[in-house]
Amino acid sequence: MKKPFAALLLSSLALAASAETVGSVSTTFKLLSPNDKVVVDVFDDPAVNGVACYLSHAKTGGYAGALGLAEDTSDAAVACRQVGPISFKEKIDKQDEVFKASASFLFKHVRVVRMVDVKRNTLVYLVYSDKIIDGSPKNSVTAVPVPAELPIPVK
Repeated sequence: MKKPFAALLLSSLALAASAETVGSVSTTFKLLSPNDKVVVDVFDDPAVNGVACYLSHAKTGGYAGALGLAEDTSDAAVACRQVGPISFKEKIDKQDEVFKASASFLFKHVRVVRMVDVKRNTLVYLVYSDKIIDGSPKNSVTAVPVPAELPIPVK
C-alpha cells in the first residue's frame, strides 16, 4: 500500500529526528571552518523493539557545510544489532524505509530500508544514498537474525 506524500514526508521527518549522534571523527582539517567528518548516529527500528542501527556517514565541512549548503558524499555504512529482547509492535511490511536524513540542501538523502528474509527469519537493513537525477550505487547491508521461536509478522 502506497503512503500519501504528506504522510511519507511527516514520517520521514520523524524518523530522521529520532537518530542520536554517538560521535564523529575529522577526516580533513580546515583552518577557519568546520572539518569534514565521519559521523556515527544510532536509531532504533521504529517497528521492532530490541533492534538498534548504527549508521556512519560523511558530513562535509567548510563554510558551505556549516551553512547546510554542501552536498555530502554517498559514503555510508550501517550495522544493526539486537540490543534487547526482540518484539514487534505490529505486522511489518516485507520492505520499508526506517530512516531518512538529508545529505544536501536539496534532493539528496541517506536512506535505510528494512527488508524481511522470511525463509531465514532475518531482518536485513540496507543503507544507500539517492538523488533526484542520479543516485549512487554505494551501499552497505547488515542483518539481524530473529530467534526461530519468534516468526517475523509480515503483512
